[in-house]
Amino acid sequence: LPVERMTDEALLDGLGAGSPDAALAFVRRFQAHVYGVALALVGDAAAADDVAQQTFERVWRRSSTFDAHRGNVRAWLTTITRNLAVDTLRVRRPEPVDPTDLIRLLGPGRDEPETGSLRNESRDMLRKALRRLPAEQARALVMAGVYRMTAQEVAEAEKIPLGTAKTRIRAAMIKVRQELSALEASHE
Repeated sequence: LPVERMTDEALLDGLGAGSPDAALAFVRRFQAHVYGVALALVGDAAAADDVAQQTFERVWRRSSTFDAHRGNVRAWLTTITRNLAVDTLRVRRPEPVDPTDLIRLLGPGRDEPETGSLRNESRDMLRKALRRLPAEQARALVMAGVYRMTAQEVAEAEKIPLGTAKTRIRAAMIKVRQELSALEASHE
């Protein structure tokens, strides 16, 4: 039977037994899936390449641990890929950014003039509200809101306890919401 027509389990067995043809066919069959899962989780092509490579290395080393009663080969590969991607994300450290740079990065975008004008007005109101916050709250809110960092990542970046990071983010959100409401009311 040609390797291209072998079952997933047979290819996995061949990979574990050291068959170069089975290994090549196995990787070709699953590389798009593994890379796609990795890319979806880590969001970076280079990191996804690394995760995919680590996945196939781990599968090669642990092929004998596969249990068909617990699921199919694709599900097993997906689980391994997911675990390695999560490990990769845990190791990533956010780069510290000066809070004044964070606010400056909310610069103007490109839109239709009318939409751009409304967006600029909203952005200006948001900047005013952020500038009125204590620096540590503004930093925490921008890291969470703009950079989509979790409270845990904010805590690590700021070298503060998780509870403090959550409190700063929440307090900043409440103050900004109040500030924006007041600014909108004054413009009406």
